[in-house]
Amino acid sequence: MARTPLQKKKLFLFDIDGTIAVGDTLFDGSAALLRHIDTIGGKAYFITNNSTLSGRDYVEKFRRAFHLETSEEQFITSGCMTIRFLTEHYAHSKIYVLGTASFIRELRKCGLHITETAEDDISCAVAAYDSELNYQKLIQACKVLSTADIPFYATNPDLCCPVDFGFIPDCGAICNMITDSVGKHPVYLGKPNRSMVDLCRSLSGFSPEETLVVGDRLYTDIACGRNGGVDTCVVFTGEAKPEHMADTPYPADYCFADIKELLAAIKESSSA
Repeated sequence: MARTPLQKKKLFLFDIDGTIAVGDTLFDGSAALLRHIDTIGGKAYFITNNSTLSGRDYVEKFRRAFHLETSEEQFITSGCMTIRFLTEHYAHSKIYVLGTASFIRELRKCGLHITETAEDDISCAVAAYDSELNYQKLIQACKVLSTADIPFYATNPDLCCPVDFGFIPDCGAICNMITDSVGKHPVYLGKPNRSMVDLCRSLSGFSPEETLVVGDRLYTDIACGRNGGVDTCVVFTGEAKPEHMADTPYPADYCFADIKELLAAIKESSSA
């Protein structure tokens, strides 16, 4: 698929952690790029595999930490996609979930029947990034999946989550522990599933040619864009490094050192 020139892009789908920010620090150029998107009549969405925060949580974080005004509909999280999936397929079923208290509350607010322990009549098991993880939770997850022949889902396959000092285990790493114990692999509902791209395009009305996925991780962010049939851009401020480009099944259409360099390329392309 031939890539579309950057000046044609109007819909920007940004990963957050490692791409436009890390922790409470907004990367240089991120605010300027978001302002530029507004000036060209474009739209920015934030597609993140972090399921610990809701759209409302992110709006507050962007205001408090980054001094940026956003709306809830701009945040498409793996938690959001998981809720949509479970509501469609398991609305009247008992669901086992390994996740944070906040994520459990979001699921229950949507009317889903959630349990955090091994019980009878569980229809499926779901694992999420869990910053409150303990060994008892892992035991319960293994018990559920070992004693019942049920589907196993997870929010996202990310192995590590960027933090200010480096990385910590993410949902993919948690799932690997469970898989190594019970022999069952999850179906991931967040990136690289193309559903995030499809939802953002449906909400905004922009075409595939006008869309660009921007992220720092090849096997989730870039794979998501490729799966969704749109152009992709990797920035080297998170997990991916320039040397990874030589041997990857998920090559990006555009590669930049950071968001500031991407913005410069967009402006240069527009003035050419």
